[in-house]
Amino acid sequence: MSVAEKLSITLPAEMARMVRDKVVAGVYSSNSEVIRDALRLLQEQDLLKVQKLALLKEKLERSINEGGSSLDEEDVFAELESRHRERLQQGR
Repeated sequence: MSVAEKLSITLPAEMARMVRDKVVAGVYSSNSEVIRDALRLLQEQDLLKVQKLALLKEKLERSINEGGSSLDEEDVFAELESRHRERLQQGR
């Protein structure tokens, strides 16, 4: 197990309340556990961003090398549907 290091952090009132509420609800056993889990999620999110960027670079390179689009029709239609949903939600 790695060595733990004690840190002192300052959170906005809303975030501090959220941390305390998770502990009071029994979801976590301590404030530290809430923060550790949040940081693990941040690590996962950062890793996903790196993976998505690598995939995007791969598609771009393939497109340049092949002289065509790197997106198949399913990707194109999925993107169009996503943009359409966003515009509909903005109009509400």
